[in-house]
Amino acid sequence: MKKIVFMGTPDFAVPILEGLIDKYNVVLVVSQPDKKIGRKQIITPTPVKQKALEYNIDIFQPENIKEDYQKIITYQPDIIITCAYGQIIPKELLNYPYYGCINVHASLLPKLRGGAPIHKAIINGYHETGITIMYMDTKMDSGDIIDMQKTTIEDTDTLETLHDRLSLMGKDLLLKTLPSIFEKTNSRISQNQEEVTYAYNITREEEHIDFSKTSREIFNLIRGLNPTPSAFCILDSDEIKVYSSKIGTAKVIETPGKIINIYKDGIGVCTSDGEIILTEIKPFGKKKMLVKDYLNGIKKEEIIGKILK
Repeated sequence: MKKIVFMGTPDFAVPILEGLIDKYNVVLVVSQPDKKIGRKQIITPTPVKQKALEYNIDIFQPENIKEDYQKIITYQPDIIITCAYGQIIPKELLNYPYYGCINVHASLLPKLRGGAPIHKAIINGYHETGITIMYMDTKMDSGDIIDMQKTTIEDTDTLETLHDRLSLMGKDLLLKTLPSIFEKTNSRISQNQEEVTYAYNITREEEHIDFSKTSREIFNLIRGLNPTPSAFCILDSDEIKVYSSKIGTAKVIETPGKIINIYKDGIGVCTSDGEIILTEIKPFGKKKMLVKDYLNGIKKEEIIGKILK
């Protein structure tokens, strides 16, 4: 039975690992080192490590895979499969397995190479995205394409819904594609370098809502960061996290960020081309809540006309 080494870290990779465990012989799981999580800074294993522990699969967590990869070779893998692992794999490891190293990536390559392809697909206003199964190369997400599958991005999609859908698509597409890889009948298509775009990890600056942008751009940003890390703005020097919104119909020429309307279920804020209505927020020091509940606890006249920054 062919020996598989799986390399992955976050929740996204867990269904893919489970699919492999169900059908194949996963001899080793490689994941990022455990990290301190939350206010209490509790050392927590990665989601992929937690799943490997459930199945009593050997686990390896090198700090730097470029310098510490020999243990993987001792397992003599026939193929290495990665998904959102989080480190660049060294050439020596890429060249070892007979069937190569393949990656499950959450975009339609060559678009959105990098660590935040799901966030950026929504934030950038893409109408579709998908999963790519590809051979790994020394450069980030640059290898030959084996197969891909598309999905439409709906206005109702958030980072969470698209993430979960793509994760299951990744599992299914990988399991569909692996037999052809083992039979060496699979496709192998070079990426078009002229179509390359990048989706680097989200920065704190990108999370900050710029109300001088269009309502559509702000709407996309908010849902592309929901539930985490979440978009935010500032009201009276306090940070407010924003989780959901809808595009309003008001057509006004006011200062971007100015609160111009109070609705039953939302706060209407001026943008460069109209209005964005914030419908779910987390005020500073409080829990996440629907705006209609937030409005029950304040006087509307106290916030109308204020500027969100």
